Amino acid sequence: MPTPTVRQAARVVTLDENDRILLLRYEENGGFWATPGGSLEPGEDHRTAALREVREELGIERVDLGPQLAVRSKEHLVGGRQVRQVEKYYIARVRAADVDPERATQPDDIRTWRWWTLTDLSTIDQPVYPIGLGELVAGYLVNGAPSSPVELTG
Repeated sequence: MPTPTVRQAARVVTLDENDRILLLRYEENGGFWATPGGSLEPGEDHRTAALREVREELGIERVDLGPQLAVRSKEHLVGGRQVRQVEKYYIARVRAADVDPERATQPDDIRTWRWWTLTDLSTIDQPVYPIGLGELVAGYLVNGAPSSPVELTG
């Protein structure tokens, strides 16, 4: 089996003023919820890509992107091709009222979006990526950003 292509990506753990987490529902690969984000374009760094993805997927023009919280490496299908996606996760605070998917320019396979509390995340019976997102956010809310990015699995 050939080695999967490496795909660099940036994702944004988006919190509102009530510490709710914004997740997007994707229908590919059986359906799942995930944070906003996607692959880097040529010449982009991860922070630039994260800001672009928030603009494209959420319709938010200005975001104060915080520190990197985590990194995740996972093999999965993208467009029918096996890739090893390496994702860097950043934190951002936004006002819930500023999220406007009607202004989104790249909705991809996003079917809907929803704000989730940490309690909601602990009881959901649908796939949420990355695995451990609730614990990551809970740790951030109590202790702030980690001194080095947490390595997530799954």
